[in-house]
Amino acid sequence: MEACHSPEQSNVTSYAAMAVAIVTFETFAGMWINAFIVSVICMAWIKKNTLNTNEKILLFLGSSRFWYLCISWVFSIFLTIYPNYLYVHPIFQLLNSAHSFFNFSNLWFSASLCVFYCIKIANFRNSFFIYLKVKIDRIVPCLLLGSVLFSLVTGTTVYNIMDKALSKNLNFTCQGRISKASIRKDQYFLPHYFMLGFGYATSFTAVILSALLLLFSLWRHKHNMQTNSMKDLSMDAHIKAMKSILSFFIMYSINFICLILTLIYAMKNENDAIFLIYLIQYTFPGFHSLVLIFSNPNLEKRLLGILPCVKCKVFLKREL
Repeated sequence: MEACHSPEQSNVTSYAAMAVAIVTFETFAGMWINAFIVSVICMAWIKKNTLNTNEKILLFLGSSRFWYLCISWVFSIFLTIYPNYLYVHPIFQLLNSAHSFFNFSNLWFSASLCVFYCIKIANFRNSFFIYLKVKIDRIVPCLLLGSVLFSLVTGTTVYNIMDKALSKNLNFTCQGRISKASIRKDQYFLPHYFMLGFGYATSFTAVILSALLLLFSLWRHKHNMQTNSMKDLSMDAHIKAMKSILSFFIMYSINFICLILTLIYAMKNENDAIFLIYLIQYTFPGFHSLVLIFSNPNLEKRLLGILPCVKCKVFLKREL
């Protein structure tokens, strides 16, 4: 049966190896970046015995992104190299549940960070907005806790949906593996897709509103300074914040589009298109965290302090 091991199988193996290599590079790079954020904030927490509101959000965001990338990497390994073991009960359900939990945590923590920047920097005379600005340090922990609880409910619901779909539509062998798959995604996975779409839409709406309010506030502030011919020492900080939030908005928009396309192509079973979209999605948690590092003076200083040490060690090893 040498025909079974000819060019087609070798091509599939080469494709799987290339896919795993790319996903591994992206996920491990993102995991390192987010682990750096978490470690720096934890060391600062130990020294100061306290964290400010921005550091709390970054700690939760970095942790969720680290585990999201870790689960995504494990899921990719099963999907490309060990697809048969993926459907061993309850591996498929647990991986999807954990992936949904950390994915939603990442989205909601990102939205919370954007809302925090908006309320902290924007200036409006509305009494409710002033109340939020005064109480923001107390509101953020509630937002973080609510995000965790909502993500936990989502992960539990996803587990039940996947378990119900597999138990009703798949025939199992005595070893517990799937021998025939006949899942009707449009019928059994529709609640899952609806839940994902609802979570993405609500968090993205919060980001859009926060970004628009912040941009309008900063534009009005700059206009008033130019009209009154005054020099504001904080103008540079405002412009830097505007650029940071704008880049946040652009990357979040691209990520949201990718997530919607993933749902569409998943319904059509177009795996090649889904894989390409996943490659873009896996770069988002690491790249955006890198942007957050360079927008935070403490994190940027620590990172720039580590990089020369790494270069020196590599140079010494080469010399030896």
